[in-house]
Amino acid sequence: MGSWQRSSYSGGMDNQECVEVSRNDGVIRLRESDEPGVVIRTTPSNLAALIRAVKVKVV
Repeated sequence: MGSWQRSSYSGGMDNQECVEVSRNDGVIRLRESDEPGVVIRTTPSNLAALIRAVKVKVV
């Protein structure tokens, strides 16, 4: 499995209020730092579509 990464906007490694992301074998995994056992899996293309939709406030 890939290592978890978080945005520099999250306030550092001590902040527990952020989304973490990991990529391995073409699968993107997302989780909340305060609930690391709950993981959402998706594809890069589906994640890109979600990000585009959020940017234009469709979602």
